Amino acid sequence: MNTKKFGLIFLVMMFCLMGSVQARTKSIELPPDGVSLKPSTLPGYEKALTNCVACHSAEYMQYQPPTAARPYWENMVKRMKQVFKAPIEESDIPVIVDYLVKVYGNEKTD
Repeated sequence: MNTKKFGLIFLVMMFCLMGSVQARTKSIELPPDGVSLKPSTLPGYEKALTNCVACHSAEYMQYQPPTAARPYWENMVKRMKQVFKAPIEESDIPVIVDYLVKVYGNEKTD
């Protein structure tokens, strides 16, 4: 076998081996989320559990300004849908916003 042919076969074998190494499944273990959404009887609570914390920690809500008004929360939810492609139904947006502003924003009653 000539050296050019051997070199070509060697390169093909190396690419095949590298491809199989890269195709391995990797897994990671995330630390437990220590923060939960604040429970509420508002219908938006269940929607937020389904839509919001599926992508990020409930801690994200705690970092928002407690004086945030309804337009702020509405913009945040719409941003999650439009920019980050959160699978939120249009009809769920007002319900989620109502929960967020009443539990985390400037309409809270506690």
